[in-house]
Amino acid sequence: MSERLDALRGMLDDDPDDAFTRYAYAMELRSLERTDEALVEFERLVATSGDYLATYYQYARALQARGRTAEAVEAARRGVAVATAQGDGHTQAELEDLLGELEG
Repeated sequence: MSERLDALRGMLDDDPDDAFTRYAYAMELRSLERTDEALVEFERLVATSGDYLATYYQYARALQARGRTAEAVEAARRGVAVATAQGDGHTQAELEDLLGELEG
């Protein structure tokens, strides 16, 4: 494991519900090409912190990387809904672009 991953894991042990730390942990797993483990963390984030908007783009990309396109589309659509509800037009546009790519 990387030092960064170990540090993030320790932070999650202290506060397992911290969305930012879990997101950072999932992203570190992805950077280490441990996509399946990252997916587990993204799925947990969506389930426990569905308003943590950054999750949806990266979750959809990780699903896409595993050939799970239909699930990636669903994750991106959910993200668009969250972005719309939060009034985050920039993230909404990014997710809509991703949807176009996934559905194209």
